[in-house]
Amino acid sequence: MPIALYALTIAAYAIGTTEFVIVGLLPTVAADLGITLPLAGLIVSVYALGVTFGAPVLTALSGRIERKPLLLGLMALFIAGNVLAALSPGYGMLLVARVLSAFAHGVFFSVGATIAADLVPANRRASAIALMFMGLTVAIVTGVPLGTFIGQSLGWRATFWAVAGLGLVAMTGIAVLLPRGIAKAPPASLLDQLRVLGSGRLLLVFGMTALGYGGTFVAFTYLATILQDITGFAASSVSLILILYGAAIAAGNIAGGRIANHDPVKALIGLFVAQALVLGLFTLTAPLPVLALLTLTALGFLSFANVPGLQLYVVQLAREHRPMAVDTASALNIAAFNLGIALGAWIGGLVVASPLGLGATPWVGGLMVTGALLLTLWSRALDGRKTTAVLCEA
Repeated sequence: MPIALYALTIAAYAIGTTEFVIVGLLPTVAADLGITLPLAGLIVSVYALGVTFGAPVLTALSGRIERKPLLLGLMALFIAGNVLAALSPGYGMLLVARVLSAFAHGVFFSVGATIAADLVPANRRASAIALMFMGLTVAIVTGVPLGTFIGQSLGWRATFWAVAGLGLVAMTGIAVLLPRGIAKAPPASLLDQLRVLGSGRLLLVFGMTALGYGGTFVAFTYLATILQDITGFAASSVSLILILYGAAIAAGNIAGGRIANHDPVKALIGLFVAQALVLGLFTLTAPLPVLALLTLTALGFLSFANVPGLQLYVVQLAREHRPMAVDTASALNIAAFNLGIALGAWIGGLVVASPLGLGATPWVGGLMVTGALLLTLWSRALDGRKTTAVLCEA
């Protein structure tokens, strides 16, 4: 793999840490700010919505900027957002700080995914995207547990200071490792960008992404509370369990990239079936410590395994249906990932506040993933119809 990909991976590590570390700190933040758990869960949703709406808009507006200066500017914004979070006097300012970091997140991954895919031969594109997203998974293995430990020991604000330092390291990595003059697609016109939203095929994949990726977050957003209140683990054990969960995510991300290289849709069908079943199983195993850990390991493996296939599939379809706006389509899929997170966290909050309670969050997430499976089967059928039409014309 080209060394430039590792620069993207370093930045993805910092961004992944700030996105997911809040999950381990949610009970701590809620207690410190004197807010309810569902209200604290909105910190996750607001960040995700910032990515959802910021990614496509800012990617479109930054289309004429050279790639390296753009990524350096995004990391500067990311650092500023985390510093503001560390200095936030209350809940409102913390939400604003999270949105600023989210804006940097959205554009980085939408542009970074297309750069990663273009740096390697066609038959290695899913693996290249998986390598970039590996920064997210390694962040969950190491950054999130460490950030959770720091937050529980020194206060949650200390975690955001540490993440700002990670952002500075990532910014240095981009400055040193990423070459200048990276090829970029010609800036898409406003009409080309709007036409992405007019493509039924792309909208279908965006739906697959939002439901398939977001389903896990119905339960994952409240994982620390599930482990403490339902499974019975001590708060000090949560960071160790997050290491196990993150290691499984890392393995799943690598495996997902490999199996998606040749047929991303076939891979996604199998992954969504397994993911929905494991979420349903977690509802039953959550009160049993040993079985809960085994189920969480399987869930961690599956929760990121679909990412390379989803991103590769949307890039393939965009090059076919909207070739002048591939970056915009990639940005919208990043937005769909985060819309799924926002939707999953919001639905999880509703479930927690309802008579169903915290223990129902896994099976409700499984229903979301089942919706993604149905959309994937529909998309595969449409691909089959086009292939048949091409063969008939030949």
